[in-house]
Amino acid sequence: MSAEAADREAATSSRPCTPPQTSWFEFLLEEALLEQHLQKPSPDPPPVQLIVQFLEQASKPSVNEQNQVQPPPDNKRNRILKLLALKVAAHLKWDLDVLEKSLSVPVLNMLLNELLCISKVPPGTKHVDVDLSSLPPTTAMAILLYNRWAIRTIVQSSFPVKQVKPGPPQLNVMSQVQQEKELTDNILKVLKEQAADSILVLEGALKLNKDLYVHTIRTLDLLAMEPGMVNGETESSTAGLKISAEEIQCQVCYDLGAIYFQQGSTNAAVHENAKEKFFKTKELIAKNGSSSLHFTIDEERLAGYCQACGVLTSSSDDASQQATPYSQIHSCMKSGNYQDLVKIFLEDNLTLSLPVQFRQSVLRELFQKAQQGNDALDEVCFKVCVCNTVCDVLQGRTIDIQFCQLFLKPSKEKIDFLLEVCSRSINLENASEALKRKMAAFLKNLCLGLEDLQLVFMISSHELFIKLLKDDERKLLVDQMRKRSPRINLCTKPVTSFYDIPASASVNIGQLEHQLILSVDPWRIRQILIELHGMTSERQFWTISNKWEVPNVYGNVILGIKDNLTRDLVYILMAKGLHCCAIKDFVHAKQLFAACLELVTEFSPKLRQVMLNEMLLLDIYTHEAGAGVSGERPPSDLISRVRGYLEMRVPDIPLRQVIAEECVAFLLNWRENEYLTMQVPLPLVQTNPYVKLGQLLAATCKELPGPKESRRTAKDLWEVVVQICSVSNQHKRGNDGRVSLIKHRESTLGIMYRSELLSFIKKLREDIVNDIAAEHISIWPSSIPNLQSVDFEAVAVTVKELVSYALTINANNHFWLIIQADIYFATNQYSAALHYYLQAGAVCSDFFNKMVPPDVYTDQVIKRMIKCCSLLNCHTQVAILCQFLREVDYKTAFKALQEQNSHDAMDSYYEYIWDVTILEYLTYLHHKRGETDKRQIAIKAIGQTELNASNPEEVLQLAAQRRKKKFLQAMAKLYF
Repeated sequence: MSAEAADREAATSSRPCTPPQTSWFEFLLEEALLEQHLQKPSPDPPPVQLIVQFLEQASKPSVNEQNQVQPPPDNKRNRILKLLALKVAAHLKWDLDVLEKSLSVPVLNMLLNELLCISKVPPGTKHVDVDLSSLPPTTAMAILLYNRWAIRTIVQSSFPVKQVKPGPPQLNVMSQVQQEKELTDNILKVLKEQAADSILVLEGALKLNKDLYVHTIRTLDLLAMEPGMVNGETESSTAGLKISAEEIQCQVCYDLGAIYFQQGSTNAAVHENAKEKFFKTKELIAKNGSSSLHFTIDEERLAGYCQACGVLTSSSDDASQQATPYSQIHSCMKSGNYQDLVKIFLEDNLTLSLPVQFRQSVLRELFQKAQQGNDALDEVCFKVCVCNTVCDVLQGRTIDIQFCQLFLKPSKEKIDFLLEVCSRSINLENASEALKRKMAAFLKNLCLGLEDLQLVFMISSHELFIKLLKDDERKLLVDQMRKRSPRINLCTKPVTSFYDIPASASVNIGQLEHQLILSVDPWRIRQILIELHGMTSERQFWTISNKWEVPNVYGNVILGIKDNLTRDLVYILMAKGLHCCAIKDFVHAKQLFAACLELVTEFSPKLRQVMLNEMLLLDIYTHEAGAGVSGERPPSDLISRVRGYLEMRVPDIPLRQVIAEECVAFLLNWRENEYLTMQVPLPLVQTNPYVKLGQLLAATCKELPGPKESRRTAKDLWEVVVQICSVSNQHKRGNDGRVSLIKHRESTLGIMYRSELLSFIKKLREDIVNDIAAEHISIWPSSIPNLQSVDFEAVAVTVKELVSYALTINANNHFWLIIQADIYFATNQYSAALHYYLQAGAVCSDFFNKMVPPDVYTDQVIKRMIKCCSLLNCHTQVAILCQFLREVDYKTAFKALQEQNSHDAMDSYYEYIWDVTILEYLTYLHHKRGETDKRQIAIKAIGQTELNASNPEEVLQLAAQRRKKKFLQAMAKLYF
């Protein structure tokens, strides 16, 4: 062996070997290994990684002999793995800060649910219904820990998260990330739905004045050894890590404060609750000391929360909060007291208590208000900007461009204020030499940048300038100014513009682009584009805003324009016009479209027709939003233009589907049924599905007064709609055996997609939709020939959406309300179904003060109301509703009254019963049960003279009607 080889071998053998990482399954094989591993200074794998590994292995699905995926089995291996995960968390002392930082939401959710399970919390139990004081300490602590995590996760999810830059795409990794994201979103959705309950649980925990215990490795071992034990004071429930009541209150107050603060963005009153909780937390920390806390609290963040709450809830009697600069600035901005605002900024230039980000945010808000038309704020913006600039200079930051923009046209007043700010921002007696040099350099550069020698003299003769600059520095500056002055005086064009500096050409372009984005004046847009194209020919200015969207059918034509300036101008004018149209700014939309029409007329007949079509759509929208609201008919020329568009046959003209859709809806809304049924050209009906659908709707509405005559057109309309909701037999089935079409809810068998049908129907107004309601059921065919081809799920979805839309048009149509109730009944939403059944009766009976028409409350409707009440365990209501049927259903009524677990007012409803047989049965039933008080109520009800069987029929009917009215009104108050 050579000497070099020997040296290499010696070096290799002397190098320390890295011990192999312990695998998760080794902890299954050796019980004591976990505690030994966790006691190491730097265990590998670390504790949080072990939790992930244990839970991942315990939740792995299994595959049976038929190769079917099964849920994870509940066997001994998986139970031990879950217990190991809990032991690791117990080693970390259940510190949510550590767990949340290292574990994903799904993993931590699984871990805490296992904690609830092993702590004997019954699955499915609502935590808000549990009395924490009656539970064993470890069980109460598990519930507390879960609900704390729930609201902390909700708060954390509301913070913006910086997106991680993706690496090279890997299908498996992307799939896993997507699955975890969907799982996290689902968990967050559930947590947000239960947020109110979690808050109540934590509020209840604040009332606990006893210490609690959190599980340790030892207590978890005890629980594993006594699996049969149920809730109770077992050894394991009090042998854990003791958490004092003060520590619990401190942490819970902090977490509640955070969720209240987050909710304050939508409900300002909640900020008071947040303030109370945060200040209580601060008080408890001051009392007990932060080092004694088992749970860690970020005191800097707490201080920030307290400061923010003090600003948001500041009151006149809260002197300490009013003293903070934040609350003072907030008050000044709110009240418009800008003079005091400038004073606060000026004073802070000495104390430097306000962060630079906060200063900049206040200035941005002032700029926004000034841009909205408040010219009085221009001076305030300048003054605050000067304060910020001087503060930046003293702290060694670069001067912001906003100061340079505001100082483009300096004046005596601006210089005076600037010098005042500089003087009050530095204490020359105590200031360091570095600070003085920074201020001197700023004033010197300011002089060199000014062209007006009078303004330069104002600065150079100021007391601060004289004290900061030495004599030789001042002489040198004066010499520089003198050498520069002849050039300045002889120059034909004063060099006053900040943008004349070559390095700032891009700033000038950026400013013009900003103006281009904001402007809706066609002439100004044209001027800006001419300037921009004069500066650079490399840019495509139609791309500078992602909000400028032009339909693809138009975009291809516009982007084919060869001249860059014309292309940009046409594209931007159309995009801005479409945007104004979308936000109902029809005045500016018309100006932009008119300018675009004038421009394209010169060179493109195709684009000219496009603009004429868009202006027609704009005129339709303008009329519908203006005169059309009050019922005023559109002018005849607009109707003629709509007809002309539908009949237009110009080749190669790009057309938008929405225009045809709106034109047909316009004709239907204004009862142009004669044109749609008789005058529309046949080729147009055959080629345009919206015209065909409009023709069928118009013909059906036109012939509605005579049901027999309208059956033919109604049948045609019926067949078209059935086709739209039908499934093709040729559609392939997915792996799950279901027709893939059902998932997409679209069919290619009909003249249009189902979504397009819904979109079209929702463009029709009240007068046309009112003509086609449930009462015209007789005009439709009674059977469907090809029943198996109909996608009933698609029909159900369509009916739901149409009924919801119909009720937004006319919420008092009792037929539509009954249909909505039937939909809820069919989908097992019984409380909602009762709401709409009662609403249908209320709207047609003056809130039950009149008799509900029998064609509204038919026997079928009453029976469905009975079933709803029965399934809601409101059995007394069932018995009363049995009286509403044409023939009283005694069998159902008696069976309902026998039920003792009723969730309604029971004997309080007896006054609404008018049927003597039911009252007699109630008397017998209560006597049999020994319920004396309820029997007396039934006897009192049966003893009323107006229910005497010898009374005339009119008296009995009046008594029944009065009780119906009171009962239905009581039900309405209950379900509305």
